[in-house]
Amino acid sequence: MSEGQGPAQRLFDAGKRILGSLLATGETRLRLAVLELEEERARLVGILLLAGLSMILLLLGLGALTTLVIVAFWESHRLTAIAVSAGVLLFGGAGLAAWVMHLARRPTLLASTLKHLALDRELVESQREAPQRQQ
Repeated sequence: MSEGQGPAQRLFDAGKRILGSLLATGETRLRLAVLELEEERARLVGILLLAGLSMILLLLGLGALTTLVIVAFWESHRLTAIAVSAGVLLFGGAGLAAWVMHLARRPTLLASTLKHLALDRELVESQREAPQRQQ
């Protein structure tokens, strides 16, 4: 610093540098959040398309398999074949629904942004406490 500056000017310059650093950090975190949201959107669209196609194919396959089982046992155990087929389908559907609910509850949205914001907060708190310990 030059010696021609007074204390007020140095304080003002330090405040501008701190504000600039805060704005740069905020901009970086905002860019990270936007990037994560874009990646999440692309991932979600892909998952929904694949899930829809797989649901259609699974439904057609299950319908054909159920029909095959019922026709194969039509003469001897038709009611048992229908009941077992329905039970397997209901049990499988309930299991898949429980698995999907488990996957949906996992917090993945903006995980990296939240992690970096927590690190920033810890750094600010540790720097704020450091001068108090020196006194």
